Amino acid sequence: MKKISLFLPDLRGGGAEKVAVNLANEMVRRGFDIDVVLIKSQGELLVDLDPLIDIIDLDSERIRSAVKPYISYLQNSKPDVILASMWPLTSIAIIANRLAKSQSTVIVSEHTTWSRSQIVKKLGRRWMTRLIMSLTFPFADGIITVSKGVASDLARFSFTKRQLISVIYNPVVDERKLECCDSFINHQWPKAKYHILSVGTLKPVKDFATLLKAFALARKKVDVSLIILGEGELKAELLALSDKLGISSHVLFPGFVRNTIPYYQFADLFVLSSLAEGFGNVIVESMASGTPVVATDCQSGPREILNDGEYGKLVPVSDVDALANAIVNSIKEIHDLEALKQRASDFTIDKITSQYLKVMLSEKQKHIGTKEVCRG
Repeated sequence: MKKISLFLPDLRGGGAEKVAVNLANEMVRRGFDIDVVLIKSQGELLVDLDPLIDIIDLDSERIRSAVKPYISYLQNSKPDVILASMWPLTSIAIIANRLAKSQSTVIVSEHTTWSRSQIVKKLGRRWMTRLIMSLTFPFADGIITVSKGVASDLARFSFTKRQLISVIYNPVVDERKLECCDSFINHQWPKAKYHILSVGTLKPVKDFATLLKAFALARKKVDVSLIILGEGELKAELLALSDKLGISSHVLFPGFVRNTIPYYQFADLFVLSSLAEGFGNVIVESMASGTPVVATDCQSGPREILNDGEYGKLVPVSDVDALANAIVNSIKEIHDLEALKQRASDFTIDKITSQYLKVMLSEKQKHIGTKEVCRG
């Protein structure tokens, strides 16, 4: 039985973490021996892991202090394949694997459009990140990104040849769960004729301030209410903005919700207002429930998921008027809901896991620094 080890910071409710949980659960169902190795065993998604998965807690407050216990883990557990997600863990996994003198295949997965990331806003940190990536990534056995836009950006940012990077979209849709919710009795939506949903961590990159301003304009033309699911540093600021705009009685912030399917199923429209996205799991989740989408045309995922606007409206980033108009027009239009569901079926957990395993278990992966083997 092949042992596959997934390496992440923790399992808080982010997109990359959801991807890891979906992959791990599907791989264990297929008979693989799965370890999920965490810098710190914490996060809302821990309870979603299959009980057959071993959770390895490195119990470190800082990433740097996790390197030594991670090397010990590799020496003792000897996984056949490592899937490391999110830099610097991607580079750490490569270095630790060599220091442990391990024979594990190391696949790194990046979800971020690094050229636009707030993490590397400072010039010194930006060049340090680029340098470390350029020195370590050639020793990986495969590089995966979650969209073509992220792949092109990563190639430029990390000085990596684009043809060495595989693009595998995120495993989002669990077909076994789509029909699990047939009512909305237990959820209180602000009363209105139409209902808008948005989902994401309440942080600057999601630009919920623009969404609230656009929603305030849209309310002047259509009777709509809004729910934003998620927690984050900007919650108090967004609540204050809602009060200032005079829409607080029409907007609800329920916080983090594990099962979002009933919200998607009840909503008349889903809106993504992000400044940047690696992929955009929430867009796929919405379409899987047959809910129309309006999204900002940010790097990198929305345009790819929506196929250049075929499956939903794309608007410029941070454009309040354009977003408001798109909301109003989408509410009034008739949508082909079955077409949305069909497009979402391209991102099922079953299909995407098979694509990951094809890369992870390929005998041709040693090493991308000497062989150009990954799909473009």
